[in-house]
Amino acid sequence: MIRGGKSYVTSPPAFSNDGKKLLVCTAETVSVFSTSTGLQVTSLEGHTALVTTVIVVPAWNPASKILCYCWTASLDGTIRYWDFSAPELMKTIDVKMPIISMVIPSILVQPSVESEKRPDLFAYLSAENVKESNEEGNALRRQIRKCNLSKSRLVGLILGEVKQQVFLTISPSAKYFGLKNKCKLQIWKVPAKDSDNAIVKKISLHHTKKISVLAFHPNQRIVAAGDVTGRILIWRQFGDKTFAKNGEKNERPMDTGEEKPGVRGDDDADSCSTWHWHPAEVNVLSFSSDGAYLYSGGKEGVLVVWQLDTGKKKFLPRIGSPLLYFIDSPDPSLSSISCADNQIHLLKMPSMEILRTISGIKAPSSYHEMYKGLNNGVAFDHTAGLVALRTENYCIQLYSLFDDRGVSEVQVCERNHQPGDDVTVVVTVVALSLDGSMMSTAEIKLAEEGIGGLICLKFWTSGSQNKEFSLSTIVYEPHRDAAISAIAFHPSGHMAVSSSYGGDFKVWVCCNNDNQKDQMLQNSSWTCHSVGSYKKKPMTAAAFSADGSVLAVAAETVITLWNPDKNVLLAVIGETLMPIVTLSFIGKSEYLVAASWGSKPQLSVWSMSKLSAAWSYKLQIEAVATAVDLSSFAALALLPESSNEKTFQERDGLILLFNAKDAVPEATWSAKKAKGGALAFIQTNQSSTEEIGRDGTPPQALLAYVNGDHEYVLFDPYNKEVQELSISHKEIHATPEETGRARQFGYASIYGELPQFNLKRTDTSWTPSFPSERPWETIFSGSSHNLPSLTKLCLPFLESLLEKRTAAVE
Repeated sequence: MIRGGKSYVTSPPAFSNDGKKLLVCTAETVSVFSTSTGLQVTSLEGHTALVTTVIVVPAWNPASKILCYCWTASLDGTIRYWDFSAPELMKTIDVKMPIISMVIPSILVQPSVESEKRPDLFAYLSAENVKESNEEGNALRRQIRKCNLSKSRLVGLILGEVKQQVFLTISPSAKYFGLKNKCKLQIWKVPAKDSDNAIVKKISLHHTKKISVLAFHPNQRIVAAGDVTGRILIWRQFGDKTFAKNGEKNERPMDTGEEKPGVRGDDDADSCSTWHWHPAEVNVLSFSSDGAYLYSGGKEGVLVVWQLDTGKKKFLPRIGSPLLYFIDSPDPSLSSISCADNQIHLLKMPSMEILRTISGIKAPSSYHEMYKGLNNGVAFDHTAGLVALRTENYCIQLYSLFDDRGVSEVQVCERNHQPGDDVTVVVTVVALSLDGSMMSTAEIKLAEEGIGGLICLKFWTSGSQNKEFSLSTIVYEPHRDAAISAIAFHPSGHMAVSSSYGGDFKVWVCCNNDNQKDQMLQNSSWTCHSVGSYKKKPMTAAAFSADGSVLAVAAETVITLWNPDKNVLLAVIGETLMPIVTLSFIGKSEYLVAASWGSKPQLSVWSMSKLSAAWSYKLQIEAVATAVDLSSFAALALLPESSNEKTFQERDGLILLFNAKDAVPEATWSAKKAKGGALAFIQTNQSSTEEIGRDGTPPQALLAYVNGDHEYVLFDPYNKEVQELSISHKEIHATPEETGRARQFGYASIYGELPQFNLKRTDTSWTPSFPSERPWETIFSGSSHNLPSLTKLCLPFLESLLEKRTAAVE
């Protein structure tokens, strides 16, 4: 069984000491990625719940940089010590409390050479005391605790209690750690000589708004905090009175409002200044290693670099998703930034150029209310093991199910996407050809106050060696103003059908003049071959037979069979109780499976030889999967809300495996998050999976289940003993850039080599487009930081709205 689709951004990642590896918390494991390739090389497995913290033990001399040790904490209540180069578990500490966050100040301080006895190692935890909460009903069950890692025990002292889950932040100097608690910061000073009974002093700094993030200066007593309104507050010289050393006198006179500008009440700080650029909540704050700059980011998807002394700023704009974490590497030329779309960008510093991206599977996109529930928007490349998913920024992500990584992205429509903006375009349908070389999408531009709505059908092509799709043909309003309900490709890939709710379907054919396959795909265009309808009923689903000789189109509650080449109606099959939303031929058999939605949902199997229903079930079907070479199919059924939750252990769906001839399922599996899920049969080969089964042969096909959160699992549906399928991770190979970095010096070691400019003019490919002249839709596309002034844009914008007069020939 292969599992994937985990989130990479639940917790901050951590770099190895040499900067060549990045440790990422992924559910109950820690995945280790190569920073030179962006590929996963190994993983740390052992925790039984979500891993919340990973801390790499730093190296204090060049010889120790090869050591690869780290601490991890998890909601399973354990702290583990690893050698992540092996990987090997070295130590386990069970604190019997779910750990939300952990910091270890002692490992950030270089150990003294003179001391013979190594002092105990202490960690500070944000943990959840579930036992006391259940017994006493105490609302303050989240506690700040201290743990002696050397003796594997909790220290009895409770440093603080809060109502909400909080994450601890430690200063780079290891002298302070703190947390945000609603509208205030709580900061503790780590004892110089830590012990079980050492007193930990605390101060609080107050604000009028809810604080979202904080960061400590590396070598001064400065703390920065961001709030939900986009403001950044900087307190200087915090803790002068409370954290003063024993015997040290505070000669500062009595505090007055003028001597503590910006500081509220009796807060222990010299001053508090405010910066404001972000329009929404600040999620990222981090000081540079020298303390001269402050990095900030938030929901708008822009990384801002502030000069601490002057307040001047520069930007890395249009990252495309809200920012979550910014992490510095021991290598000063490398940093990482984690985004809400499950991507981690590796940045080249100080230019902030994105070198490469560790791309996880993206979360489902949000929809306009009127388009929710139409379809799940997931398509599969059955031969290559890829899944195509709709994303928030009007893109289609191609994701490898075997490698568990993003392959490419296709920008479906050019829009100046801003995270948090209202949705203006909805990608309603995505379909892939059988060999994965063709893709088609349907999109709806939402009308604003009843004006400006537009429906587009697009065809895309890709080369045989990669999955970089390029636009081939655009068809504006292919079915007048009616929305497209389904798109299906002919098995040959050179014919497609689109059905609409307006009462017709259209057959499209691919035209090309080149003999070579790659050139044929790149230079292809699509034209309408024929149009069909049946009693003006809405066409709700469509599918081609395995040999492509029959086209089945659902006319609401009936199934019509057509000859796609001659556009001749062959037969009409029965009638269902509710509109059909899914149609699929079951391999090379004579059966067709259909799923209906509504108040009386139905899963029905139809015989093509008898032109009648073979059998049916009253089930709410979310997805159906068929394979070309198999006579069986799988269906994902949603369980009714009235079902017993204890029986199904909070699982809301069932995966049913049927033989087309038999109404009794061959196998069933319960599933979580089935709403919005998808199913597909994926072909296997020796390169994608290791040996499974007792005979050592790979299965004929694997069944892929993608749930509503885009987590997925691949398994052999015909093997009663479902065994684990392992992913063969790519080994690290030194890239030319990595091997050459050690020999660089001076300018090149900091900023890299100067780019090579190509003066040759690149030819842009021509994309055929069917009539719709709407230049004003793209005139404002682009980064807001790079757009010309409004005075320059005004004239071409107004010209695009006017119809040009053609000169009359006398």
